[in-house]
Amino acid sequence: MISEITTGRVLAVCAARGHRFSKPPLLSIRLLPGLGVEGDAHCGATVKHPYLARKNPNAPNLRQVHLMHRELFDEVAAKGFTVKPGDLGENITTEGIDLLGLSEGTLLYLGDAAVIEVTGIRNPCVQIDRFQNGLLKAMLDKDANGKLMRKSGIMSIVKTGGDVRPGDIVRAVPPDGPLRPLPLL
Repeated sequence: MISEITTGRVLAVCAARGHRFSKPPLLSIRLLPGLGVEGDAHCGATVKHPYLARKNPNAPNLRQVHLMHRELFDEVAAKGFTVKPGDLGENITTEGIDLLGLSEGTLLYLGDAAVIEVTGIRNPCVQIDRFQNGLLKAMLDKDANGKLMRKSGIMSIVKTGGDVRPGDIVRAVPPDGPLRPLPLL
């Protein structure tokens, strides 16, 4: 777990209006406070994920912005898979920052103004295997204690809006107090 301020950078930003698995890379995205990525299918104060919305359409949207680390692409490439920014549905692809090691409640400062709060780990689903057969298993691992690790990115909510572009700095500021493991979302 990361317990001090760390930095990385934005490699790519992506969004798509309709619910589809992959999202095209864009020149910039706009984050809207309490809603998510402007124009993205998951933008809204209540849950927009089709499966989760069927279960409870009034649940708060803790999955407004999906982030994934580029280093995962290298890891799965070593296992024979080709993944590029946006392929797995993320809005922001980062590099140089251990997203999976962040504490719940960590604030990520993106670019000049945007701030998002980390809410949890993305629960990988069968759609990953529909994208590339066997990729889901390649994105799972076990930690030193044998506990299952899901490496399909993290979810967050928008605290302060702003534009985010490739090349922007990402600064992670953990919350006060003990580190809190990321829940599965």
